[in-house]
Amino acid sequence: MLIRTKAELKGIAEAGKAVAVTLRKMREFTKAGMSTKELDDYGSEILKSFGATSAPTKDYKFPGCTCISINHEVCHGIPKETTIIKDGDLVNIDVSAELNGFYGDNGGSFIVGEDSQGLQPLVTASQEILNLAIPQIKSGGKISDLGAFIENEAKKRGFTVIRNLCGHGVGKSLHEEPSEIPCFKDRNNKLKFRKNTVIALETFISTKAKKVELLEDKWTFVTKDNSFVAQHEHTLIVTDGKPVILTKENGI
Repeated sequence: MLIRTKAELKGIAEAGKAVAVTLRKMREFTKAGMSTKELDDYGSEILKSFGATSAPTKDYKFPGCTCISINHEVCHGIPKETTIIKDGDLVNIDVSAELNGFYGDNGGSFIVGEDSQGLQPLVTASQEILNLAIPQIKSGGKISDLGAFIENEAKKRGFTVIRNLCGHGVGKSLHEEPSEIPCFKDRNNKLKFRKNTVIALETFISTKAKKVELLEDKWTFVTKDNSFVAQHEHTLIVTDGKPVILTKENGI
C-alpha cells in the first residue's frame, strides 16, 4: 500500500496498534500448561476489543484467529486444544488483522519459562537483526541489499536464514506488492523500496535449516531437519530516512 492521505495514515496506524498490542499481551499471557487454543482465544478477544478482525480467518479461512507455532514449527501453526505449551518451548505468535479496511501484521518468537533447549541466543539474534535491518530501509534502497544485510548478520552469529519464507507489502490487504522481501540476497529481485509504501519486514533466523516444508494440514510450515527458527516482524512505512514502525507497541 502506498500512503497518500492523512486518513490512510491514521487507518494503517490504528491497524498496526491493534495487532501490536494483541501480540504483546498474548506473549505476556503465555504460560506452560495452557493450550495454544486457549492462547488463541485470548488473542481473539483482544482483537475484538479494537474492533479488528483476524486476517488469516477473514481472508484465508485459517482455522484459528492467530498463528501459533511451537518448537520445530516455523509459522502458520494451527491453535489446538490438544497442543499444550511446555516449559522451555520455543513459541512463535503471528498476529495479523483487518481494521476499518486496513491491515496490520506482526509476529515474534520467545521462550516459555526456563531456556532448557538453549535457544535464547537464536531468539535474541532474530530480534536484534530485525532492529538492525529496519534503519537500512529507505526509499530507493534495493530489496536485495536488505536481504544480504539480514543474511550476513545471521552468519556473523552462527545462524542461517530461511530462503522460502519472506516479508511482504501490506495495507489494504494482508499481502501486497512488494510480494517478496527475503532474508537473503536474491539477485533476481531488482525491486527498490518506494517512499510511503507499507511493508511487513520479517526475519526468519535458523539454527541450521535454509528451507521449510508444508505439513499435511496444508497450513503449518516446519523444518525437515528439526532445526529451530525464530521470527520477528514489524509493519513499517518506508520513508526517505528511518522507517516509521507501526507495530512498535509489541515491544520487539
